[in-house]
Amino acid sequence: MQVIANGLQIEVDIQGPEHGEPLLLIMGLGMQLIGWPDELVQMLVQRGFRVIRHDNRDVGLSQGFDRLGVPNVMLQVLRHRLRLRVRAPYQVADMAADALGVLDTLGIEAAHVCGASMGGMIAQHIAAKHPHRVKSLTLIMTTSGAQHLQQAHPRVLRMLMSRPQRPELQTYMAHMTRLLSAIGSPAHPPDPLRLQQRLTASFKRAYRPAGTARQLVAVAADGDRSPLLQRIVAPTRVIHGEADPLVPLPAAHDLVRKIAGAVADIVPGMGHDLPLPLLPRIAEGIAQNAARPPCVRA
Repeated sequence: MQVIANGLQIEVDIQGPEHGEPLLLIMGLGMQLIGWPDELVQMLVQRGFRVIRHDNRDVGLSQGFDRLGVPNVMLQVLRHRLRLRVRAPYQVADMAADALGVLDTLGIEAAHVCGASMGGMIAQHIAAKHPHRVKSLTLIMTTSGAQHLQQAHPRVLRMLMSRPQRPELQTYMAHMTRLLSAIGSPAHPPDPLRLQQRLTASFKRAYRPAGTARQLVAVAADGDRSPLLQRIVAPTRVIHGEADPLVPLPAAHDLVRKIAGAVADIVPGMGHDLPLPLLPRIAEGIAQNAARPPCVRA
């Protein structure tokens, strides 16, 4: 369904009991709400959560920003590496305001929040700036953005910043299969048929590479969130793959050091994805974290 959130049209999906504990899932760069596997959603529903997914601005069925043009991603990423100002069409903080707007529209004062990759960056903004809105915080395969951290391999970054040569299904599927193979979990390769079905569903639902480019520049412009992290008081769990080639493992340890009371779940054989065999572990981790008491500062 479509709602008006932060003044934008945002596509939202809600599953689970009406009076269940609200759980907001925020997906990553260029990914639609269906990037959260249905199996994971159902595991969370079975644990009593009211699961809320939404398409971030500029992807999926949510409002786009094509009027702002397509940024020169390579140039802006280079400026980021050189610690120069990155010119972004909008900010990660704006996407955080969109997510809060979804909760506002649904009449939800506070929710458990879980973000994956870029979604974890959005979640950091929410938890740091609006602590009363976040009951618990789960950060999956994400980073503080500190530049001293180990970066992704250049080949992986080039693949991430590239796009299919033609906007057609087969070209898209070949491109995404190569990318997901490069960043995915070495111990849990996807079933080819399931992957094909998920990619087909994603392409047919919405294909918006320009929106992904704008989101990528927003991530580069966000810089180092370390100063924000000390303001987070929600019980925090950091779930990270030991074999993540896009956001290498030191990023997880960095988050745990900087967020008071944070705990880590480092998953062997996991890369930068949500493989089917690991979904029970992820669902249980979210549920356990939701049951923790709030952090009490000295």
